Order: sequence, then structure tokens, then C-alpha cells
Amino acid sequence: MNTYRTHTCGELRKTHVGSKVVLSGWVHNHRDHGGVLFIDLRDNYGLSQLVSYPESGFQYDIAHLQKENCIRVEGTVKERDKETVNTKLSTGEIEVLIEKYEILGPCKPLPFQVFPEDKEPEELRLKYRYLDLRREHLHANILLRSKVVSYVRRTLEGLGFVEFQTPILTASSPEGARDYLVPSRLHPGKFYALPQAPQQYKQLLMVSGFDRYFQIAPCFRDEDARANRSPGEFYQIDIEMSFVGQDDVFTTLESLMSGLFTSFSSKRVDEAPFVRIPYKEAMLKYGSDKPDLRNPIVIQDVSAAFDGSEFKAFAGAVKSGAVVRALPVKGIGDKPRSFFDKMIEFAMSVGSKGLAYIIWENGTVRSPIAKFLSADRLDLIAKTCGVSDGDVVFFVCDKEDTAAKIAGHVRIKLGRDLDLLEKDTFRFCWIVDFPMYETDEHTGRIQFSHNPFSMPQGGMKDLTEKEPLDILAWQYDLVCNGEELSSGAIRNHRPDIMYKAFEIGGYTKEEVDAQFSGMINAFSYGAPPHGGIAPGLDRIVMLLAGEENLREVVAFPMNQKAQELMMDSPRSVSQAQLDELHIDIILPEEGQA
Repeated sequence: MNTYRTHTCGELRKTHVGSKVVLSGWVHNHRDHGGVLFIDLRDNYGLSQLVSYPESGFQYDIAHLQKENCIRVEGTVKERDKETVNTKLSTGEIEVLIEKYEILGPCKPLPFQVFPEDKEPEELRLKYRYLDLRREHLHANILLRSKVVSYVRRTLEGLGFVEFQTPILTASSPEGARDYLVPSRLHPGKFYALPQAPQQYKQLLMVSGFDRYFQIAPCFRDEDARANRSPGEFYQIDIEMSFVGQDDVFTTLESLMSGLFTSFSSKRVDEAPFVRIPYKEAMLKYGSDKPDLRNPIVIQDVSAAFDGSEFKAFAGAVKSGAVVRALPVKGIGDKPRSFFDKMIEFAMSVGSKGLAYIIWENGTVRSPIAKFLSADRLDLIAKTCGVSDGDVVFFVCDKEDTAAKIAGHVRIKLGRDLDLLEKDTFRFCWIVDFPMYETDEHTGRIQFSHNPFSMPQGGMKDLTEKEPLDILAWQYDLVCNGEELSSGAIRNHRPDIMYKAFEIGGYTKEEVDAQFSGMINAFSYGAPPHGGIAPGLDRIVMLLAGEENLREVVAFPMNQKAQELMMDSPRSVSQAQLDELHIDIILPEEGQA
């Protein structure tokens, strides 16, 4: 028999009444009811109520146990009185009369309470993460994460995928975010890199003939923290498939995501197939390539209504190549002036020069700019935006890319402040038809806009006959409730097409051969058409758990400064270690980054 327990703290029921049991766990809470002592004992599986009477002989000692002491108890299961049954607990019909107890792990004074779960500074929670993880809410999130991973594995294996592990020590890549570099002791002056993603290795597995690969893959990127992006490391559900096109990848992912979100949430989940939105359409209608479809506001182009108008601020800008984006909002015409002033202030905080608006009210319009617009122009705006009485239309004017960005921010702000978002639902969409290239805003050079290993939609023909900015790639993103869950692509598996694609992106053949030698060589030995995708595990669990920060679904996360406070990482190392690696440390001068 197990020395420490015959049952878990979440296991006992009325059928166990009269049984002698052994339980082990942590002192969650204690209550003294007129000399009768009740202790809630907690383990990974739940809570059991313990009871002790004054005649026990150890009443005083056990009553003064510090919460979170780890203890072992022996006792007899009793049925609770009807008036004390706790229907919120699975063990709520029974209690255990303590006959013996033993302290297994004494607990010194706590830096914060595990129960009740008061709000604590995040830095304190991260420093004592092992205590934070005992809290019911966070504990449940980490268990949910484990169940999600298990579901993903079972589902993908059922779809014919095979799990592989790819190298953690690999070569630095010139594309993407900053690498984490690892110095080599055996090869002085040279460095490994931790993988930003298993991109090249998973493609090489397809060349190797394995057909369907997946991995719960750790990825490492030296990026700044955000609420939906962890600094340092994250995990993704890495997937690659041979002999597939875009539709095949979508069908697989829609099956996985629909089942996953339906299994772990009571919210409504979009049915497959998910809506597909071309990149240009997404930027026009939502001002973002990760639109939240729960928000009913759809941005409209009303540049024509202001072109040549008396509203000189917009008319002059449109004549110079700017655009006007309109955001129609239903039924808010009765909002006070302060609401509109705050929206103008917000728009300016995200880069706008201002935020014009028109209110339709009782068959007339009310606006500081209405007098500058003819009846025909106002009618055009109303028709384009589907305006009815009580509606308001906001306007942003700027260069196309900037106007999209600002309008997108304003759309999100309006949706949240006005509580417009559809409740209790997960809305999915695919963003497709990404441009293969973009112009670097600082240098003016043509560069890859997404994954450089993607196949152009028109193959070599498009690369040789189209302007670079007009070339579309077989690239796609999966978005849910405004969160980008995944990026993927049909890969460029032809060396001739790859050389040409990189040439347009500013690479010589010699640079491609040097930097991507593993892939370019492999592709010359009969590579199959293949494609894949890599949904972010952390973001998926964050959505399912209803959290707004990734640190709430990661067991041991870093803080916003990329520090792991519990283990004091990163930290200095000894001079002997540096000497062994032939490394000198040159620290920046004070005030320099």
C-alpha cells in the first residue's frame, strides 16, 4: 500500500463512509467552530474536509498549523450532516475524522496567500511561481494546457501524422527575429542558434519521404514581451504535409481546431470551413490582418465622397494620394460630446491627425464637417456605410497603409468601449493571398513580407513577369477572435524558383547557397510539393482559458524584461566558463543599451 495515501483529496464519496483512509496534501484552509476544527486538505485532484474534536489530544497543535504545510493524515470517512453538505465540491458529502497526522513538509511564513487568491504583484508571483501554481485558477490553466497537448497528439496521430523531434542546437538564420546564440567550445568563435522554429528541418523531413509530420515544438526568439507574445521561448503545434495544396492544409487544421475548441469550451465555435479573407480585403474592412470578427464594425472606403469636396483637409490629402476610411457604428448618435472627444484623443494617440465624425439624427446630419459636404456627398457616404437614423460614422484620412492601421485601432477601441463584441463565441478566419514582397520603409528595398520559403502563386511565371509588389504567395494565417493563432504556407520546393525568389529579395545565388545550403541541396534531389502550418500552443490555451496574458497559461514564464525571477535567469557565469568558450565580455557604457 502507498505509505502516503489510499485515496486522493478529490476521490472520496458517500460510498467510502466507514472506510479507514490515508490522505496527503497541503493545508488549504482551517476553521474553528466552537472547538470543532475543520481543515480543508488540498492536492492536485481536489479538496477533502478533515474534522478534529477537542478530545483528539492534538487539537491545539493542528489548529495552529501554518497554511500550506504539507501533511499526512489517517482517519475514518464520515457522512456530513445534511445542513453542512457542500454541493460545490465533489467530496462535499463526506468528511474525514482525523486520528493521526504527520507534517511531511513544514511551511515557513508565506510571501502571499495561496488561499484566498488575493491580487498580488506579478513580479512577486513569478519569483514564487511554485506557490502561485498551487492557486486553483492558475493550477487549472496548466492542467488545461496538458489536456490540450494530449488532445492535439491523439487527433493528429488519428489523421496519419507522425511525431518527430528536431534539433535544438542549429544554425543561425538571417530571416525573422533575433536568434539566441550558443557559443561552441569545440569550435572557438562559432555559434549555434536555438531554433526560432523547426522550419527547415520539417521541410527536410518531407524531402526524406515521411509525408505527415508534427511536433509540439519549442521555439526561441529574442523578442520584446507583449501580452500575447512570450519573450524568449514559446511552443507551437508544428505541422508539415507532403503532396498537398492550400485547401488540404486548411481541411486538416479546421478539423483539429473545431474539435479542440469544442472539446474544451462551452462557447460557440465557427463550423468548418472557416471564412477566407484576402489580405487586401482584411486591411480595408478591418484595418488588420488579424481581424476580430466578433466586432460588427466594417470599415468602408469613402475617398470618392471627399475627393474635390469643400472639406479641404481631406480633399487635399485625397488629391495627393491619401484615402478616407469610414467606420459606421449603429445607434450611438445619443452619446455625449465627451465620448467623441475621447475618441478623437485616442485616434491621435495611435498616429492620426484627428478623427472626423458625422451623426445621422432625425433625418438630418450633425457634425463639425457637415457644412463642407454637399447633400449628394452625404448621401454617398450614407449609402456606402448603410447608415440609418441614430448611426454615427467616423472618418480617418491618411496614406493607405497608415489609414488602415489607425482605422483598425479605432475599430478595436469602439468595439470594446461600446461592448459590441459578440459574446461567448470563437470566430475563426483564414487570411489568404498575402503579398510575397513589400518595400522596406527605411531603405525602399524590396524584401520578403512573410515566409521567404513560400511558393509564389504563379510560380516562376509570376516572378519573371509581374512587378514584385503584385506577386501573391501561397501564405496564410489562421485568426481567432483577433489573435493570430498560426502562420503557414505552401513551400517553395523548386531550386530554380527559390533562387529567383531570393534574387528579387536581394540575395545572390552564392548567399542562398551559403545560408540555406541544407534545404537548397536537398531540393535538388527530388523534393515533393509540401506545405504546413504551426498554431501557437500558448495562444490557443490562453483563448480557451479566457486569459489576456500568456503568462497565465505557462508554468514558468519570464517577465516582460525576459528574466526568469525564480531561477534568477539570465545570470553571470564564471570567468573559467568564459575562458573555456574563448569569450570576453564587453559591457555597454552606462546609459547605452
